[in-house]
Amino acid sequence: MNYDYIILGGGPAGVAAAVYAARKQMKTLLITESFGGQSIVSADIQNWIGDAHISGLALAEKLENHVRSFPDMVDVKIGERAVSIQKTHCTDPKRPCDFEVTTASGETFAGKAIMLAIGARRRRLGIPGEDRLDGKGVAFCSTCDAPIFKGMPVAVVGGGNAGLEAVIDLLPYATKIYLLQYNETLKGDPSTQEKIKAHPNVEILFNAQTKEVLGDAMVSGLAYTDRKTNEEKKLDVKGVFVEIGSVPNSEIVKNIVDLDTYGQVVIDSKHGTTSQPGIFAAGDITDDPYKQNNISVGDAVKATLAAYGYLLNREKKSPATEQKTAS
Repeated sequence: MNYDYIILGGGPAGVAAAVYAARKQMKTLLITESFGGQSIVSADIQNWIGDAHISGLALAEKLENHVRSFPDMVDVKIGERAVSIQKTHCTDPKRPCDFEVTTASGETFAGKAIMLAIGARRRRLGIPGEDRLDGKGVAFCSTCDAPIFKGMPVAVVGGGNAGLEAVIDLLPYATKIYLLQYNETLKGDPSTQEKIKAHPNVEILFNAQTKEVLGDAMVSGLAYTDRKTNEEKKLDVKGVFVEIGSVPNSEIVKNIVDLDTYGQVVIDSKHGTTSQPGIFAAGDITDDPYKQNNISVGDAVKATLAAYGYLLNREKKSPATEQKTAS
């Protein structure tokens, strides 16, 4: 089947795109491995607008239900991952390209416009206990999860801007914050460095190489090596925030759209357009500096409205004609 709009990703951005595409009567396909995005591992999300507290699993269920409430307009391929995007029908200079999306299972789908909402993956430490205790004290989003650790000691791994901002997020909640930096100096903004260095609840550990996240059902500590003395040490903490950056899932479009030096898809923030006409993007895959669920939703709505305008212009139809036809 040929689609107006193919959405890659089932997180907040992908779902917002699908809902607005359905409302604009765009025949849409959503391809995702699962619903919920990176927040699915969070036990208690406290900044999703409209819900004071919601788990990642509950949010994922709500997102999926919303998409599936438009069965006539949105087809869903769950448990699938897109592995390639190809431009097609590009020989006529007066006609925009179409696209073919191929999944890991070998299925191919054709579309007139693409939404990239496949987010990013957090860089991981690659140490024992990190994966096993993910969502059980190991966290990758201080903005999302800092309130969970109220009254507890925590560790933040990473001395760049991400790590420093995580410390700032945790200051109102944690009783003690250990900031572990692999080298001898911090790399984040000097003004932020001064702020955390002056706070009595923050202890900075330089030359610290993390070795293992400790704990059975929940995090109970963090083991590290002092790289100067080779001494093995342990911290008694209830949370470990891994803040060493993220990797956008942009490999699939590296030869189609412009990427920045970090591999993020470069977009026009007003419309979510990329360097390739017909391909739009929103969320953590983009160069938008604020990686938040609520922002991803808004950006995806803007991009989808822009995609609707793109499709109308492509077919040489006016919005008034479309509305008259739909009624």
